[in-house]
Amino acid sequence: MTLDLKFIRSQFPAFSEPTLEGWAFFENAGGSYPCKQVINKLTDFYMKNKVQVYYPYPASTLAGKLMDASYKRMADYLSVDETEIHFGPSTTQNVYVLANAMQPLWKEGDNIIVSCQDHEANAGAWRRLEKQGITIIEWHVNPKTGLIELEDLKRLLTNKTKMIAYPHCSNVIGHVNPVKQISALARKYGAVTVVDGVGYAPHGFPDLKGLGADIYLFSLYKTFGPHLGLMYVDKDLIGNMENQSHFFKEGITRSMLTPAGPDHAQIAAVSGVLDYFDVIYNHHFDIEAEPSERCKAINRLFLEHETLLMERLLTFLRSRDDIRIIGPETTKNRAPIISIIPINKNIKKVYAVLIKHKLMLGIGNFYAVRPLMDMDIPTQPGVIRISFLHYTSLEEIDQLIEGLQIALDN
Repeated sequence: MTLDLKFIRSQFPAFSEPTLEGWAFFENAGGSYPCKQVINKLTDFYMKNKVQVYYPYPASTLAGKLMDASYKRMADYLSVDETEIHFGPSTTQNVYVLANAMQPLWKEGDNIIVSCQDHEANAGAWRRLEKQGITIIEWHVNPKTGLIELEDLKRLLTNKTKMIAYPHCSNVIGHVNPVKQISALARKYGAVTVVDGVGYAPHGFPDLKGLGADIYLFSLYKTFGPHLGLMYVDKDLIGNMENQSHFFKEGITRSMLTPAGPDHAQIAAVSGVLDYFDVIYNHHFDIEAEPSERCKAINRLFLEHETLLMERLLTFLRSRDDIRIIGPETTKNRAPIISIIPINKNIKKVYAVLIKHKLMLGIGNFYAVRPLMDMDIPTQPGVIRISFLHYTSLEEIDQLIEGLQIALDN
């Protein structure tokens, strides 16, 4: 079974939008196109159900049910309990709330390990706890490869370690970290693991119970949905955290980590992502399956297609002696987030030529300042980042390769 790309692209209005015609989108790590199921649900909610929720009149009752469905269906796809799913305005905001909720669990002299491979969203708020007497231990990346290594982590862990924060996949390095192994190692020391899944989740929703992480975060606007951050927090852990909502919300887990209150419409629209996944599954498979099994089957389709695209691009990049690839140079344990630096040409001039070739890419540090610092790469202008998803075509990869050739050879 291979991915039916024509069918997939028919689910995204962007691919039939006249103003985007001819443009190839390679900045998906910054935010994906939304699927039509999400757009329709968000529009419907604003038209029909934009009222306070959970009252006994029809518009309000339905609004509450639509929100509840997003919690339940997302939990089923991620293999967790619905009480463990939390929606906030962004992953960065969710981490700030978490840091405030968890800080009272620790005492002066305790330490937390913060990866230097992280997007600053899963680093900055933890580092601020140093002002509260918590010792911050940095888990640096390998300066040549950009990888964080288990042997280095083992040397950092002590009986004072209370938490490890790191990415499932860096948004500039692209390497997929061994979350299951890191989680098992952390448990031996009684440490909590906080995993930033923002870079990884767009390429396939993880089986969270299987990974063993205590907290996992990702952004729904990067996974075809509305502009929200999703947090999974183990239900045994949240009971020990300090309530961040109103005092009368104490013990109501859905509210304790959302001090500003929920965005009703966007939460209701989240289930549109799962409608999209169901449509993909039903189009490609004729076997009934539970949501978690559907997720695994879809992930295999995504991985196969993205690996094919990645291999074509990496083969071209490896053939050049005037490009530096940041991170792994093969598809093994790699997501299609590929950062490059031209060696002989000015990076901004190369980037400008790529834009003229109708390629939508990013340039900069992408808030991943620390891994670039560890690798002695200037954070400005940074790197050119190429990121794509399962809806990207081979023709778009070829358009990218052609643009790179023109930018580098002329």
